[in-house]
Amino acid sequence: MSSTVSTEKRARGRPRDWDDKTAQNTIKALDRAMVVFERLSEMGSATLSELSGDLGQAPASVYRVLITLEGRGLVEFEQGKQTWHIGARAFLIGARFLRRTSLVERARPILRRLMETTGETANLGVARDADVLFVSQVETHASIRAFFPPGTLSPMHASGIGKALLAQMDTDRIERLFAGRTLEQFTPMTLTTAAKLRDDLSTTRDRGYAFDAEERNIGMRCIAAPIFDHLGEAIAGISVSGPTSRVQDHALETLAAAVKAAAAELSDAMGAPSA
Repeated sequence: MSSTVSTEKRARGRPRDWDDKTAQNTIKALDRAMVVFERLSEMGSATLSELSGDLGQAPASVYRVLITLEGRGLVEFEQGKQTWHIGARAFLIGARFLRRTSLVERARPILRRLMETTGETANLGVARDADVLFVSQVETHASIRAFFPPGTLSPMHASGIGKALLAQMDTDRIERLFAGRTLEQFTPMTLTTAAKLRDDLSTTRDRGYAFDAEERNIGMRCIAAPIFDHLGEAIAGISVSGPTSRVQDHALETLAAAVKAAAAELSDAMGAPSA
């Protein structure tokens, strides 16, 4: 006589102790390598001595990490200048992250129409800690234009999209976000105190759009509005950026209306509740 035992297999997306982040569940060498990789991405390019000095690590250890990453195409070495850079494969991996959501795909035609309507560069960004991560852009054909390639990070307090997103957060969340951080000054117009930022965010909520008045770069202005998802939560921001010679005071309301309309269209495409 034979018997059959039926065993239900448990999905193994993660082990039982996945919440345990102690040393036994981390790979120290991999963690150190990611520190090197992330710091190089922030620096843009660096020699071995510059990178190791910045990290406070031995050049030999950093070099082994770089050689390993180079073998996977994640970093590249420029022989002439003796500098290391982020490699093409890092971009490919990042692009796969963008494909996780339909946000970028759905935004593309809306960004293009916004650029054509306003004549200025249209941008899409999401929050990453206290920064804005730009994930898509459609550039204007004008010779003088803003340029925020996908992957660019910009501090939220000095960004149109950043302030549009901050304006949708409650006070406690904003305070947690900036805890231990200073509001770095980039230009004389940068908002560098909590009081000034609070006042600006209040104005932003009231009028429905954020305005970056040369707060990140002298000579450049930005108008932005938030994008909402099916839960009514702000998940991204859309903006137009251009030089002060074109984005003048008398044109702000017209540009803002176009940005808000684009934000509403994209929010609708993401399933946002009707206002």
